[in-house]
Amino acid sequence: MAVTEPILHVDMDAFYASVEEIKDPSLRGRPVVVGGQGGRGVVTSASYEARRYGVTSAMPMVTARRLCPHAVYVPNDFESYRDFSIKIRDVFTSFTPLVEPLSLDEAFLDVSGSVRIFGPPADIAVQIKERVKALGLSCTVGVAPNKFLAKLASARGKPDGLLVVAAGDVIGFLHPLPVTALWGVGPQTATTLERLGLKTVGDLAAVSERTLARAVGESLGAHLHALAVGLDERPVVPNEPARSVGSEETFSYDLDSPDEIARELLRLADRTAERLRMKNLCGRTVTLKVRFSNFTTITRSRTLGAEVDTTPAIYEVARGLFDKVSQDRLRIRLLGVSVTGLTVGPPNRQLSLLAEGELSSGLHQRWDDAADAMDSIRRRFGSEAVGPAALLDRSETGSD
Repeated sequence: MAVTEPILHVDMDAFYASVEEIKDPSLRGRPVVVGGQGGRGVVTSASYEARRYGVTSAMPMVTARRLCPHAVYVPNDFESYRDFSIKIRDVFTSFTPLVEPLSLDEAFLDVSGSVRIFGPPADIAVQIKERVKALGLSCTVGVAPNKFLAKLASARGKPDGLLVVAAGDVIGFLHPLPVTALWGVGPQTATTLERLGLKTVGDLAAVSERTLARAVGESLGAHLHALAVGLDERPVVPNEPARSVGSEETFSYDLDSPDEIARELLRLADRTAERLRMKNLCGRTVTLKVRFSNFTTITRSRTLGAEVDTTPAIYEVARGLFDKVSQDRLRIRLLGVSVTGLTVGPPNRQLSLLAEGELSSGLHQRWDDAADAMDSIRRRFGSEAVGPAALLDRSETGSD
């Protein structure tokens, strides 16, 4: 049976805010804003009642409070969001194994092999919405011939909608949209295209790929030309391996104390190491991200001779990278530590904590044992139950 619209994009509606409403039913029907509660926190989710006042995701929390001062402001609870995300993922995989998560609250599904059991893709979308509703949540589903069109459809079907873009209706759906609907068209590219008189996707599709290449570059021009006629050959890739694991934080005030900065680097290294081990991963490249008080942002990386997954090893590299960029610099607004070059399993070797070279086998084993012990305690009592001693006197300075 040929399936002409085999791809579903499922996007949860105001996911974090909806989970908070499940946890506290008294919040239902009220404007709810979820995010960091510090002075520099950002909105991660807003209920639709809050959105009516102009509150949106990624908005500074101070702006949200100005727009909707009577809203209920709730801190992030990522453990709860992950728990519900797992339940939602179970719904998806009950219809197809071809599920490509994009985040905790959205995923692509390829249901081409499921129609004989569950019916046409649109019927599968209805069943998914019903199963998600049984969890106390709502979602919007886009159904289309490919990933690009499915995601566009879900965006235009919100909230709690179902929009099918049939294979024969692609051009009619796509061409009236603004060029900013195309992946890869940011403000600068949109300005460039507008100078050429290209305001809609249909305008862009009407010009040659060669003309686009001259305007925005060969690679981007070919990409945009394909999307403008509804082409997207990317398959749904289930369980795509992580490309990086890390943690970053924007602080509620600028950091300028060396001791405080060192503690924050240690805390971020510890959080990154924990996440690596939870995913059974290790990596060879440590990257430091620094944003200064004037909003200048820099990244520095170091690739090691062996994989790492423990706090001391990651911290040593991150601290060394920071020491090289910190002289005569402004105060610190944001720090981030991440690890790339990932492989599955524990590392074969560890870095010395004190100097270049390898740890002795005894010290190597002691750090592995310590990491295993901390992971066990954290699984039972939570991430804050145990950590580096240097963080014990840390006051709360940030907003996750």
